[in-house]
Order: sequence, then C-alpha cells, then structure tokens
Amino acid sequence: MRATLIHGPRDIRVEDCPEPTLLADTDAIVRVTAACVCGSDLWPYRGVSQTPRPRRIGHEFIGRIAAVGEGVSTLAVGDFVVAPWANSCGTCPPCRDGVQVACEHRAHWGGADEFGLPVDGGQGEAVRVPNADGTLVAVPGVTEPDEALSKSLLALSDVMGTGHHAALGARVAPGRSVVVVGDGAVGLCGVLAARRLGATRIIAMSRHADRAALAREFGATDVVAERGAEAAARVRELLGGVLADSVLECVGTAESMDQALRCTRPGGALGFVGVPHGDDPLPISVLFSKNISVAGGAASTRAYLPELLTDVLAGSINPGLVFDAVMDLERAPEAYAAMDGRRAIKVMLIP
Repeated sequence: MRATLIHGPRDIRVEDCPEPTLLADTDAIVRVTAACVCGSDLWPYRGVSQTPRPRRIGHEFIGRIAAVGEGVSTLAVGDFVVAPWANSCGTCPPCRDGVQVACEHRAHWGGADEFGLPVDGGQGEAVRVPNADGTLVAVPGVTEPDEALSKSLLALSDVMGTGHHAALGARVAPGRSVVVVGDGAVGLCGVLAARRLGATRIIAMSRHADRAALAREFGATDVVAERGAEAAARVRELLGGVLADSVLECVGTAESMDQALRCTRPGGALGFVGVPHGDDPLPISVLFSKNISVAGGAASTRAYLPELLTDVLAGSINPGLVFDAVMDLERAPEAYAAMDGRRAIKVMLIP
C-alpha cells in the first residue's frame, strides 16, 4: 500500500509500505477513505520537533472497517468509522474518566502499541487500529459519505473536538464573551464550538481575509487583526470597556499565550489547546494577580465524538468547512507545503 513518511525537515514522501494485518485480538483494519494534515504535523515538518529516522505520519482519518480481531465486540466489517487522533483502550481509569489521551494502554499512530508492535500512520491507504473498541466510533447509517460529510467527519477526529475542549476549558456558556487566539483549523473550530455552547459575542483574532470570513461564518461577531497590547485594547473597546470572560488559546507559542492572557478579564477563564513549543509560556504571577482560571491541554476527542457526531449528522454544525483543499495522497508533500506557507487552512488527503 501507499503511505506518507516524514524523513526530516520539509522532507515528506509517499512510499510503498506493507499492508497492515491483525496482530492482536483487539485490532481492526481500516481502509482509509480520507485523511489530513494537522497543524501539529508542521512542527516536525519545520524541524521544530526532531525526526531522528524516517517514520509514518498522520493521526486523523476516517474509513471503512476491513477486518476485526476476535476480541472486538462493538464493531463489524463494513462499518464506517471515525478514528480520534489519540488511540485509547476505553477501559482503564483515565479512559473511564474521559481522559483518553492519558490511556494506560495507548498506541501511537505511526509508532507502536504498548507491546512494541508497529502501528500505521493515518496518512495512508490502510491502518491497523489497536484498541479498536475503545478508539473507533462507528457512524450510524453512513456507508458512502459524500465529500462534504467526509470533511466534517474527518474534522471530528481532531480539530473540532480540540476546539470544543478549549471552549470547555474557558468555561464558554451563554452570556459570556469569548476571544479566540489562533485562526488555524483548531481556532476556527473553537469559534464554532463557542457558538454551539451559546456564546453571543465571539471575537476571532485573524489577519487573513479567508480565515476571518470563515470565522464569521462559524459565528464570530467581530474580527481583530491587531496584536499585543493593541489587540487587548481593541477587545476592551469592543466589549464596552472590559476584557473577555473566556479566551481560547489555539496556537501553542509564548506569544499566543501572552496574547490570550492580555485579553482575559480578571476572574476570567482561559482554555488552552495549542501544542506548547519553546519556553514555558504560562506566567504564574499573571494568573495569580488576575485570578485567571486555566484549563485545557491535549483534547480527548474520543470523549466528545458522540455528541458532536450527532450534531454533524443533524446538520447543525459543519466543521468540515475548515478543509479548503483536497488532494490525492500522492500529493502529500504539496499538502504540507501549502499548509506551511498558509496557502491552505487544512488539506484533506484522498488515498
């Protein structure tokens, strides 16, 4: 089969790889119908995260089950499924608490399972899925989704659930004002999540016309292009002299965290989901002096998938709009370059 590998900074290749097989009773084999490039994939692509040896890459995919192990009880061959970005067993204490990213038996896409057995990356034609019952979510009544539905289902594997996680961490609720820092796919989904949770004043931070337009379509009432102190002043002006009740940090840099804190009112809440890079960006003294509550981290999208899937199938949310480009799997190197150069928000890959 064909699959995507990263060899080093800006070195993405699509190569021939072995077809996956069932290696454990709890495995499933999924034939991938769509995968995508994540913003977090750009960290190794840019060389910020090291790639000591070539490896499979990709952690978001949807597809159809081709085979299941004898221990799989909730899934069947032919089911159409969404694979969350984090593999999870579903039965250990963290999983039972809804924190599947901390699963005690987690396998890693493009890496290995807890027994050291290889696991395929999501950007390929097929994937061996360990912990199939605890990981995969079947889509009821769907066997051949069209492109629009495929995009929204694929968004549920990571970015929509992650934006929702940021909104929950920021205590978004009806009547609260919201600022979203970051206009990538996660930030845009954070805007959509804030609207879904009832916020009526949502300020998106963006300097890009296409992303700002999508933020408004998702529910943003205002767009702020300024940065730093000027951005915080603009937020204060828009909100009648106060800062935001809830702020979503969806980038992961010291600069984005500083921006988020500047925009949070005293006693407000900040939800962070940007993968941290660089120096520790969370100053305790600012949290202390402003009494800001902070929550977030890696999102357990598996916990949110059922409720978000219901809304997608009902047509009440359409997170798939974050995909503004669709490419064949063989064009994966081009997809990475497009996202790295901000010529695309998010690229869907079709094997």
